[in-house]
Amino acid sequence: MIQYLNQGINGLSDIVFTQVSLFGISIEIVVLWLAVPMLFFTAYLGFVNLRHLGTGFAIIRGRLGAPDEPGQISQFSALTTALSATVGLGNIAGVAIALTVGGPGAVFWMFCIGWFAMTLKCAEVTLGLIYREVDANGEVRGGPMYSMKNGLKGRGWGKTGLIMGGVYAVCALMGAIPLIQVNQSFVAVADVFGFAQTDGNAWIYGIIMAAMVGLVVAGGVGWLSRVTSLVVPAMGGVYLLGVFAILIMGYERIPEALALIVGDAFTGQAAAGGAIGAFVIGMRRAVYSSEAGIGSAVMAHAQARTKEPASEGLVALIEPFIDTVVICSLGALAMVVAGTYTQDLEGIQVTVAAFATVAPWLVYLLAVAVFLFGYSTLCSWGFYGQQAWGYLFGHSAAARRIYKFIYIAALPVGAVLDLGQVVKLIDSAFILMALPNILALYLFAPEIRREVKGYLARRKGQHHEDAHARTAEQPA
Repeated sequence: MIQYLNQGINGLSDIVFTQVSLFGISIEIVVLWLAVPMLFFTAYLGFVNLRHLGTGFAIIRGRLGAPDEPGQISQFSALTTALSATVGLGNIAGVAIALTVGGPGAVFWMFCIGWFAMTLKCAEVTLGLIYREVDANGEVRGGPMYSMKNGLKGRGWGKTGLIMGGVYAVCALMGAIPLIQVNQSFVAVADVFGFAQTDGNAWIYGIIMAAMVGLVVAGGVGWLSRVTSLVVPAMGGVYLLGVFAILIMGYERIPEALALIVGDAFTGQAAAGGAIGAFVIGMRRAVYSSEAGIGSAVMAHAQARTKEPASEGLVALIEPFIDTVVICSLGALAMVVAGTYTQDLEGIQVTVAAFATVAPWLVYLLAVAVFLFGYSTLCSWGFYGQQAWGYLFGHSAAARRIYKFIYIAALPVGAVLDLGQVVKLIDSAFILMALPNILALYLFAPEIRREVKGYLARRKGQHHEDAHARTAEQPA
């Protein structure tokens, strides 16, 4: 039985991660599947990523949403909840992988693709808020599964939408299994603090993590939004504090590092195959870092208190900007300045070594950041999994209790298991979420553009009215 299961998982993984040759460099088709709509929607929506990033920041600064508007949490809280899932260990170890495999030039392309990821995130979040559901008690249910179900139903394809939503929910449920996150978190923290990665220590770590995550998951979206509003700025601040310390200590090498990053992007001898290899690696890391096109973050943004779907779409621009453009890029620059990416190190070891160049104690600051990154991801994906579970099995109190028990009980196991095939299964399910989600985005592209253009026009008109009113109130 296990043999057949392993064969099935290997077969699924081989299909999902099928590669094609791009100028002699192998790249997964799924990366292209996610990168192409990034370019398409950036042009189709009029480059909102460049023109209206400031609008997104203005929205979360300027309003909390009226009490009678649909939604359960503020737009700022929705953003931090989504960020807590996307800003994870990949921002620490993933950037190091991009450097060691693709060279410094990969950082340049990762930075560029991150800007295009912003528009794709805007598109999927806008669509998610158009078709979210709000019940009589004001509880919100949203995500790509509801966009497909309700959007296609409106076009007379109700059964197709229901099935597509179900496929997405099944994949999201598998992708939310917490084994990978808690395992990576334990390995990283153990490596930094230097304690043995024995089963005993793993169980202790897993139980502590389960207890902390359980408090948030059991409390629902209200608890989640309050915790992420505190944890996300804290974890980003702790990590960036160490990054800035590296940059300040090595400030004389920053111009050289920037020149190397830009130059290597076009002429580099990356391990993956020169300049084209650097581009491919940078694109891959940006796609996986931002999760744009996967649709998972829509479930958090759908909870935002607003009657304007596009307003939350513009807020969602901030997510890949912080995650990929800022945190990943600054972390990569620090590692290039430190030079640790050229050493015989892998993954988070490159980051640990970079922090250690400033002071030995700084690696403990990194350990705190790693723990917070893993913790926040587990909390948010617990909520995402609950949304997928509810779509498949209903939203009764009993169904929710069953899911929460399963999710929390799985956390300690994740710290102990040698993941192996489970990693392949979860990664495959995670990527499969992008297939129906991107199809839906293409199908509803005209509707998304109308919503975004209409909101921006209404916002501009309101600003003109407000400015006219202020002028009229001034004394002669």
